[in-house]
Amino acid sequence: MKVTIITVVYNGQDTIQDTIESVLTQTYENIEYIIIDGNSNDGTVEIIKSYGKKISKFISEPDNGIYDAMNKGIGFATGDLIGFLNSDDLYLDASVIEKVVNTIESNKSNSCYGDLIYFDKNDNDKIIRNWHSDNYYNGIFKRGWHPPHPTFFVRKNIYEKFGNFNLEFKIAADYELMLRFLEKCNVSTCYIPETLVKMRIGGTSNRNIKNIIIANIECYKAWKVNNLQYNPLMFISKPLSKIQQFNYKKKSIWSA
Repeated sequence: MKVTIITVVYNGQDTIQDTIESVLTQTYENIEYIIIDGNSNDGTVEIIKSYGKKISKFISEPDNGIYDAMNKGIGFATGDLIGFLNSDDLYLDASVIEKVVNTIESNKSNSCYGDLIYFDKNDNDKIIRNWHSDNYYNGIFKRGWHPPHPTFFVRKNIYEKFGNFNLEFKIAADYELMLRFLEKCNVSTCYIPETLVKMRIGGTSNRNIKNIIIANIECYKAWKVNNLQYNPLMFISKPLSKIQQFNYKKKSIWSA
């Protein structure tokens, strides 16, 4: 099975090298690595070019946002399975893609996902939040649940059949796509109960209160555009479910 990994980046010179190394050091050999750059001007392009032919496909040009860049990557992909690793993210170890392929093949599934950890942007070893996912069943999205998108791998023919990222969504197109694939289109999936990806804290959807509000509005819109009945309480349970994922210091904040 050929696996396509897509990285989208814009002005990511501080982190892009770690991301690239995370992909190139994978033990699984049949990997196509595509990088879509949004016309960076900070040295990112020079770092990527330094890897030469180790990068299967590289383009640098203006785009209409992260999901437009992701759709470009899907268009170039020739692999049987597609995964995304953004320029702030890392695979936990060198065996991640091998585990993903073994899981997909053994379960004869069209997609899979796993767990994710958020780490401090200044300290790769300082874990801020543990996102432990769960086994999927139809209707679980109504509880506010969804897979961590950076751990979500999907066969290319599923994109061809059910579509790419919906560019009407600026922050939550990944949520809409996973909702569409799993809840509406009943794409088969399986859960790998292991951490697959490390993500630096501070992504687009949770960067500030404004973006959190926009993301939740878009999540509501995702149900509407897919003609799915939603549970109004999920917009409460969704953020509340994240609280227990954070690592808090044992010492009380009220202690002297």
